[in-house]
Amino acid sequence: MSFNWPELYFIRHGETDWNAEGRYQGSKDIPLNDIGRGQADLNGRLLVEILKRAGRKPGEFTWHASPLGRTRETMERVRSAFSEPLPEVAFDKRLVEVSFGVYEGRLHSELSTSEMAIAGERDADFWFFRPPSGESYEDVAQRVLGFAGDNLNGPAIIVAHGGILRILRRLIEDFPAERAVNWFPPQDSVVHFIDGKSVVYPAGHSWDD
Repeated sequence: MSFNWPELYFIRHGETDWNAEGRYQGSKDIPLNDIGRGQADLNGRLLVEILKRAGRKPGEFTWHASPLGRTRETMERVRSAFSEPLPEVAFDKRLVEVSFGVYEGRLHSELSTSEMAIAGERDADFWFFRPPSGESYEDVAQRVLGFAGDNLNGPAIIVAHGGILRILRRLIEDFPAERAVNWFPPQDSVVHFIDGKSVVYPAGHSWDD
């Protein structure tokens, strides 16, 4: 399925304790920790500044998020940085993180390469690797395309997960599979997709046009 992608601003949820511990999190509903809440707050202030510099209004965008608790809270904190009324958020389960099945809750260091290769050590075939009772990146790419076809008729702001961001970079920028599955998606940044390319803006740092 091909899709004409509109302009997107994407924010990954902030850190959780499982992120900090190096556990496979996937579809488990793990809450933000204090660091993650701070990251979400910074990302909200950054998004306000980015839109202001671009001469854009937040009401020009549709707002979408994964329904898991960590993404809901991240979205709430991002939105609290804005002083004007905002469009309602549409929560869609097709934006939930890749399910790691039986490996969810396990430490990255516990699993051998033959079970679940860690980021930085994956080959292109990992895009199609489906853990027991879980999903492959290709599986999730298909549901993300379904979400996009149903919802993305114009510019949008999305809060979701690292795996979803990897998938968007492959779908929008035509990232090679090996590069997509090994890229480390940041939790303290706003990613701007436009015209088939992306720019990553780090929160809490000085930057300029």
